[in-house]
Amino acid sequence: MKIGFTIGKFAPLHKGHQYLIEKGLCEMDEFYVIVYDTNVINIPTEKRAEWIKEIYPKAKIVYAKNPPSQYGLDEKSVKIQTDYIKKLVKDIPVTHFYNSEPYGKFVARDLNIQEVQVDRNRENYSISATKLRNNLEENKEFLTQNVYNEIKKFINM
Repeated sequence: MKIGFTIGKFAPLHKGHQYLIEKGLCEMDEFYVIVYDTNVINIPTEKRAEWIKEIYPKAKIVYAKNPPSQYGLDEKSVKIQTDYIKKLVKDIPVTHFYNSEPYGKFVARDLNIQEVQVDRNRENYSISATKLRNNLEENKEFLTQNVYNEIKKFINM
């Protein structure tokens, strides 16, 4: 059985995230989406997870509450993050990690699973959540109407 997962803040959920989730759902028998707590935007973790569940009811949601604050690609930061992820998936026999970030190889290595890179160079969707937060109106075509309507309440325009 192939069981995949991805991680993210989804702040906000955009078409690039959706593309990655769709690939995972199509290619895996089960697919989990780990939604991280974050302070980069004042949208509750549960609301961001709700966006995913509305579009992808077959995706299984895992909440990443109180994640480590240390990020980076150095070995110490990677170990802190992957140890945290291991705890989140300890009861899930994951086999694949879907991502579009440089840290993906470390997560896959440390969990001893297969990495699946999805649109790493942003060729299909040239967007990031940071870009959206910085200029929502210019990039709103990368959001579903529901997410766009809700995100406007949280971003100063």
